[in-house]
Amino acid sequence: MPVFLFALGLTPNLNGGRLLLVFLALHLFLYPSSNGYNSYFDKDEESIGGLKHPPKITSDLYWLSHGFLLVSLVLGMMISWTFASMLLTYALVSMAYSHPAIRIKKYPWASWFIAGFFQGYFTFSIAYAGLSDLGWDVLIKPHIAIPGLLTSLMLWGNYPLTQVYQHREDSRRGDHTLSILLGIKGTFMFSALLFVVTGAAFAWFFLDRNQESVLWIYLAAMAPIVLFFLIWFRFVISNSEKYASYSWAMGMNGISALALNAFFIYYFLENTQILQVFEY
Repeated sequence: MPVFLFALGLTPNLNGGRLLLVFLALHLFLYPSSNGYNSYFDKDEESIGGLKHPPKITSDLYWLSHGFLLVSLVLGMMISWTFASMLLTYALVSMAYSHPAIRIKKYPWASWFIAGFFQGYFTFSIAYAGLSDLGWDVLIKPHIAIPGLLTSLMLWGNYPLTQVYQHREDSRRGDHTLSILLGIKGTFMFSALLFVVTGAAFAWFFLDRNQESVLWIYLAAMAPIVLFFLIWFRFVISNSEKYASYSWAMGMNGISALALNAFFIYYFLENTQILQVFEY
């Protein structure tokens, strides 16, 4: 959602119909399709994102994920064939992430890079293309590439943290994730470094656009995320087995989602000057 909202805030050609179609195609159908498909092949028995006690996987989930993908593509074609093809590309990469024939997930650095790139840069480009009715060339336009890379930086920093409580489950399946490679404490140090780089990159972006006031709002939004991360890291240092847990990881996800969505909603309203309209 923050990636979509960021693209929305920077899109100069807003159209209500396209906005609704892009939102529905991505959030109600493409993402659930990807999530369901990956869950089918992962067959998690321990806690996963959003589910502390995941139910037993059946073939219904496999076919439902394909049905959701089909709906997403139909919605995409209502904008353009190009937009639909971008949705399909995202879906195919997501399938390769978990399908046993390829299973990108078992390669630590490749899975980290591909997940962050496609959920960040590529998703930002998809959203921008759909909102503005543009084509594949959005991927190489500098005014799209720079904010797209910023979203990937956010995800590259957070991605390993989503794996810290799944070491046993991932190892059982033979998935050598980046968090397993780095170790629990190494994962936190790696993410901390990426968070610093991400914060500096966003600061440069807003200052380059003469949006100093926006930068201060951004830093205020990031403060609870950083505070939670530091507290969590402190507990992990004292007892990694106890605190590198599902509940703490979901707490981090929840605070990040609230803070980032709130900020990018504000940025959309501010950058499109909708707030100024209400002021007058």
